[in-house]
Amino acid sequence: MKIAFIAEGKTEKVFLPFLKKFIDDRLAGENRPRPKIAPSAHDGRIPTEQKLRRVVDNLLADGYDHVIALTDVYTGKNPPEFLDAADAKAKMRDRVGPEIRFHPHAAQYDFEAWLLPYWETIRRLSKATQVKAPWGPPEQVNHGKPPAYRLKEIFEAGKCRDSYWKTRDAARILRENDLSLAIAQCAELRGLTNTILRICGGNEV
Repeated sequence: MKIAFIAEGKTEKVFLPFLKKFIDDRLAGENRPRPKIAPSAHDGRIPTEQKLRRVVDNLLADGYDHVIALTDVYTGKNPPEFLDAADAKAKMRDRVGPEIRFHPHAAQYDFEAWLLPYWETIRRLSKATQVKAPWGPPEQVNHGKPPAYRLKEIFEAGKCRDSYWKTRDAARILRENDLSLAIAQCAELRGLTNTILRICGGNEV
């Protein structure tokens, strides 16, 4: 099974290795072959409009069995491009068309929402031990102050004397923790994980 994974470059670099390990471990436990998940990274953000369809078509023509695309809901555009994860997935689906081998997914509101379950690790790395975790489910942190901004705040408020750096700090947070905790708390992450498990013939989480 060959799966192409379209994502913004930094997210792909930081997150995909941990997602692959979780998938590989689970499929190995079910005695199923591990898929080849190859990144298709894009600087800034993933392709939009008709370019997304061209990228997907080219990847399928190159021999990939499935293509997964992951976008943030919060892309920095004003007004926001997407209302929520469901809207982001619907718009990507509309751009690509009824290709059943394409699977759109979105992080609500950005990738860093999937790091919020590891707040104790975040506090320790930032050395901001008195800062309380954001209230509510991780994926309910919204456009007003998205998760990446909150991580930037806590790192700059802490004694580590540095700001949040995605390719360094997100990897450190994930390396020290079990991804299943975030999967249990974050429906969009769970949906992404289950898409991969399902197309590989595995059991969903």
